[in-house]
Amino acid sequence: MSAERTSYRVWAVPGLPEVREGDDLAKLIVGAEPALADGDVLLVTSKIVSKAEGRIIAADSREAAIDAETVRVVARRGPLRIVENRQGLIMAAAGVDASNTPAGTVLLLPRDPDASARVIRDGVRDALGVEVGVVVTDTFGRPWRSGLTDVAIGAAGVRVLDDLRGGTDAYGNPLSATIVATADELAAAGDLVKGKAEGLPVAVVRGLPHVVHGDAEDAGARALVRGAADDMFRLGTSEAVREAVTQRRTVRDFTDEPVDGGAVRRAVAAAVTAPAPHHTTPWRFVLLESESARLRLLDAMRDAWIADLRADGKSEESIAKRVRRGDVLRRAPYLVVPCLVMDGAHDYGHARRDAAEREMFVVAMGAGVQNFLVALAGERLGSAWVSSTMFCREVVREVLELPEGWDPMGAVAVGRAAAAPAERAGRDAEGFLLVR
Repeated sequence: MSAERTSYRVWAVPGLPEVREGDDLAKLIVGAEPALADGDVLLVTSKIVSKAEGRIIAADSREAAIDAETVRVVARRGPLRIVENRQGLIMAAAGVDASNTPAGTVLLLPRDPDASARVIRDGVRDALGVEVGVVVTDTFGRPWRSGLTDVAIGAAGVRVLDDLRGGTDAYGNPLSATIVATADELAAAGDLVKGKAEGLPVAVVRGLPHVVHGDAEDAGARALVRGAADDMFRLGTSEAVREAVTQRRTVRDFTDEPVDGGAVRRAVAAAVTAPAPHHTTPWRFVLLESESARLRLLDAMRDAWIADLRADGKSEESIAKRVRRGDVLRRAPYLVVPCLVMDGAHDYGHARRDAAEREMFVVAMGAGVQNFLVALAGERLGSAWVSSTMFCREVVREVLELPEGWDPMGAVAVGRAAAAPAERAGRDAEGFLLVR
């Protein structure tokens, strides 16, 4: 280990006055700590940044302020909400704080914490001629861990992430996934001396000059926020199941990326938890994992469909247009054919009751397919349910060598979406309700 990493010093800055809107934080900090040096890191509590930037607002209800700052609810338990806020941070109550602020007001986070950090860094440079790093900190809880800690929500002049991938450990083993959240480690170190109630909102770390750098490398603390595509827990708790349902979209264009068969099997495991009549299990899912199997089925279905349309007197132009609609299945790297089986169905010997019995099984099949589609969305897989196999069941059974009692109930195209789906038009639930 190099000498520059073996030790450091951290201390809180005493003597800062109460911060008010319009105050120059850099000037206040330099006045309280005039001996700042090149390579120091300032750890600045977000509360005083928000106060200086006038982020105190009148609010009769903290909940209304949280609503206004929330982009997406991630989880909810009673009055507690974990949300994604306007800054892209996942945190409790969107960072809206009703402590250390006058009654009837709440404190919002800085609009752009990285920009706030840059202003402080530049102000210190202008006043003292030294290059420091600045980290704007806030207090977070963490999934699977009790207790709170400070993390970085804004940064300037600081290497926020230390990417060790491509290096080796002490035993020569390659490091392939190690990226250290340096800015968060600095924030936590500062919190040890600032405390939560001591009125010491700024700390200094000295002795780690390797974490301070110039503007050319400045990514800011936003680089610490994991993107949606890499977030394995974006649809985490039971509350987020609702979001999985609402975020599911029909995907019609896919990339060539292979589909993980294990992910599809996990989605099937979710599908077969759907309700069904008489303690039956009426779902079967045929997985078409090979291209040859997919093409063999789709070619046979296309031929049967064209024959039916010609028998109905459709024009060749009309037939071509209808066939093109089914091309979504050809564009997918993976197909699933859900099938209904009526094992366990009651035979009443009465046309009306027997028809109702089948409807119960069909509803159970629909519930299973919906579970399947939502679970695929949770696996970050796009899907499109297409009804086509229902119109040529005999052909599907023959090509896939299925038992006579298996009724194909459409097909599901599965793959990685080639582009982000279009936003769905909002639907007001009240328009679908009839209350008696």
